[in-house]
Amino acid sequence: MLKTAVAGLSRVANSLAIAANALGTIVVLALVVILNIDVIARGLFSAPLRGTYEMVQFSVVMIVFLQLADVVRVDRLTRSDGFLNLLHHRRPGLTASLRRIINAISAIFMALIAYVTFPEFLHMWETQDYFGVPGLFTLPWWPVKLVIACGTALACVIFLLKVVTGQDRPQLVRTPEHDEAAE
Repeated sequence: MLKTAVAGLSRVANSLAIAANALGTIVVLALVVILNIDVIARGLFSAPLRGTYEMVQFSVVMIVFLQLADVVRVDRLTRSDGFLNLLHHRRPGLTASLRRIINAISAIFMALIAYVTFPEFLHMWETQDYFGVPGLFTLPWWPVKLVIACGTALACVIFLLKVVTGQDRPQLVRTPEHDEAAE
């Protein structure tokens, strides 16, 4: 029963992480379009696209947190594994335990970020707080806070799946195309 629940949760987490990553990629493409329009506007009209600075700030944060869960899922999160790789050949059991502890601590940090950010999202939603220059260009804060909360919550779930399965690269959390790349 637990194995079925973990497998089901893994499939849902996989799907959400892949979808969020795809959405992050779309934000990257939108950012490229915005920057190109800004460069063209500066060259042709000697005037920048209004709000480019704000849109870039907005987009970069969204890109990072939209793609975070998928990066965790495919084990591409930047970290130093040198010590664990050296230790693995001599003490594989200890290495597996250390990886499990690292994943558990990572899950705790992701949960804390989500826990702190979600009330901020609710506050920004209610107050409709914004950033930018009033009268020139403004964007609401709440989408950024929502993406941070959801991205870190999903990353937390994926880290927890790695802890529960006891593998750094559990089969249930990965898709087949990633296993082919590892060989």
